[in-house]
Amino acid sequence: MNASSQTAVRDVRYEPNEQPPPLLSLGLGFQCVLLTIGDIVLMVAIVIRAAGTGEAYLNWAVFAALCVSGLSTILQAVRLGRFGAGYILQMGTAGVFIAASVTALAEGGPGLLATLIVASSLFQFVLSSRLSWLRRLITPVVTGTVIMLIAVAIMPIVFDMLAKVPEGSPRASAPASAVATLICTVGLTLLARGAWRLWAPMVGIVAGCVVASWYGLYDTGRIGEAPWIGWPASAWPGLDVRFDSAFWTLLPVFMIVTLVGAVKTIGDTIGIQQVSWRRPRATDFRAVQRAVAADGVGNFLSGLAGTAPNTTYSPSVAVVELTGVAARSVGVCIGVLFVMIAFLPKATAALLAVPEPVIAAYATVLTAMLFVGGMRMVVQDGVDYRESLVVGLAFWLGVGFQNQAIFADYLGGAVGSILGNGMTAGGLTAILMTLVMGLVARRRKMAAKLHVESLSKIDEFLRRFARDKRWHQAATERLCAVAEEAILSLVPDEDASTVEEARHLLLVVRGDSRAAELEFIASEVEQNIEDRLALLGPWAEETGGREFSLRLLRHYASRVRHQQYYDVDILTVRVEGDGAGRA
Repeated sequence: MNASSQTAVRDVRYEPNEQPPPLLSLGLGFQCVLLTIGDIVLMVAIVIRAAGTGEAYLNWAVFAALCVSGLSTILQAVRLGRFGAGYILQMGTAGVFIAASVTALAEGGPGLLATLIVASSLFQFVLSSRLSWLRRLITPVVTGTVIMLIAVAIMPIVFDMLAKVPEGSPRASAPASAVATLICTVGLTLLARGAWRLWAPMVGIVAGCVVASWYGLYDTGRIGEAPWIGWPASAWPGLDVRFDSAFWTLLPVFMIVTLVGAVKTIGDTIGIQQVSWRRPRATDFRAVQRAVAADGVGNFLSGLAGTAPNTTYSPSVAVVELTGVAARSVGVCIGVLFVMIAFLPKATAALLAVPEPVIAAYATVLTAMLFVGGMRMVVQDGVDYRESLVVGLAFWLGVGFQNQAIFADYLGGAVGSILGNGMTAGGLTAILMTLVMGLVARRRKMAAKLHVESLSKIDEFLRRFARDKRWHQAATERLCAVAEEAILSLVPDEDASTVEEARHLLLVVRGDSRAAELEFIASEVEQNIEDRLALLGPWAEETGGREFSLRLLRHYASRVRHQQYYDVDILTVRVEGDGAGRA
């Protein structure tokens, strides 16, 4: 039996580097556009109609959103330098920005929104370049809590839209349209399987529009007046560069939401990597960094164009998994089609004519899923009593400040304006508590050179740790063996001849009497150790000392995770203590 027989093979017809027939790429791209164009247009409509900014700006914002979504989708697929994941990642209007964007429009209009988006996109570029630095701060607990608070902020906006109908409309028109949308969307989501479930939102919107047409709510005149080909007559809204108090008050909100959007992009990029290759691969965090950077480009362009921010869309992962086609050419086709549709006003008018009760019902389902997604993110790796306190306190403080139920009479000025937003109050609480936990956590560090001559120093360091934690002799030897094999696996084949020429290594150890986590932080290594471990079958022929070290590492460690970034490599290894500390 050879090594390849040990690795499962996925049913992937075309990998990212392969080229399917042009008609197949175009057809699949058209299907993906149909699945998500409604989200892009209607998300923009939710933001602008909730803020009451006017139809002229709405037409411009939709046009710009489609163009930016198309260009950033192409960038994600083709990859230019350190921008773009190199996978099919659809870009579109970001739901997590709804509450913040509505507030910005209400406070300062489209110019303020545009300036805030541009400013927060610059933060995203920094985030992508230094993603490894924030790996212990951007935790599932922090991001999940903020996502739940985003849902809390959005729902009052959505509920206000449920009853918005033209004056003189039948009393039953709003509830009937909304209920029809909800029943069809939720019913199809619960009962359908496979590809049909992806169409649930669109089917629900169509059903709601049919009921709304019965009451005369669907504006067919808008569609008739729109030309077949053209672009909005309204001018670019411009940037507000006054940088007044409204800008500085809302900037922290946009930065926190940008952080959450980046986490969503990280999750989507990890997901698309898992379904795009026939043989499983370890996550390439350099591709994740490129995806976050491309997301930043999309937000930068959104700000310059004066439309709502964008982010990656998760249906990309589902479509690739269903069809088995992960070729980059599909992503290019999706982007080109988005840009083409932007110049077809009649197509976008059909979506903008959707009545507000239908949009609100559709947004209710999306917001509910957003809230549950935040909950799932919080508990995905388990939650101990400290993390439970972080989530509970941050969430309820966010809710309290959002509803002005906490010290509303005492908080004035800039501080009151910032804390008056639940996402900011709760997000800052979660971040600060996580930062404090990291600072007080018991851990030991040592610096060395990534060279075999450092092994004796590392061995002494770990034996001292094991002795303090009262580990048994057998567990101590296993801990030291794991460290030795990890170092031998990280040292490149063309190892430096002297210690002075070797690269730097930082070893961080956390743990107690039951288990220890070793984190080796070093400069770039050519190949991912997780991939190399997967290729080593237990009966494969030995080919050298490097492979032998990998086998021992897999044997001694209970978990091995290798994260490769552009600036640093992080190998995390867990070693069980076998109940050490008991006599």
